Amino acid sequence: MIDAALLQKCADPDLKPAIVERFIAEAGSTDPLAVTVRSGDRVVLVPKPASSDDAMALMRQYVGKAVVRVGITQYPAGLGIADPSELKPDLVDPCENIRMGTALFGKVYRVVTKWYGNAVDEAFDDAIYAWKTGYFDGRPVFFETDPSDVELAAPAARSSESEGEGPADIGPVAPGDDLEVDGNPNSAGIRIDLSAIGGRAP
Repeated sequence: MIDAALLQKCADPDLKPAIVERFIAEAGSTDPLAVTVRSGDRVVLVPKPASSDDAMALMRQYVGKAVVRVGITQYPAGLGIADPSELKPDLVDPCENIRMGTALFGKVYRVVTKWYGNAVDEAFDDAIYAWKTGYFDGRPVFFETDPSDVELAAPAARSSESEGEGPADIGPVAPGDDLEVDGNPNSAGIRIDLSAIGGRAP
């Protein structure tokens, strides 16, 4: 569990504490060095970083080739950069990661809430899904204009039915597998093994 004092100190002051806590609980990590790599709907198996240098090396290896999320908020590491050499150690600093991640999630939440027209509970769940996938209403949500003066609903209590929702993991991809490179760190080709469909004849 993330220290409440750290959240209070570092989180975007425009977000209510309940929103920040729920966001990190549902979409983040307790490990400041956590690096998650996805190729399409698959998780790429990468070694657990033992240091910030290890985490930076992993990010530089995969940014531009796959979707890379990092740190407590699972911030999109490739966002706004043209080359992996531009990645900064701030991404794995707990306070800076929380600061950047909560600010960006606040924008995502406002974009989704504006789409609904008012502050509703469903907007939070959709904002979490948009954060995990990088898309909302068919558009890359991280690049959307931040709507101003949008009231955000505090999320309702978690239910067992809503836990674990998010993009499905079809299966792991070995680090040596080819990853599609399209210049967009927020997209990767969908790679699903369909060979088992049909199976054996009855």
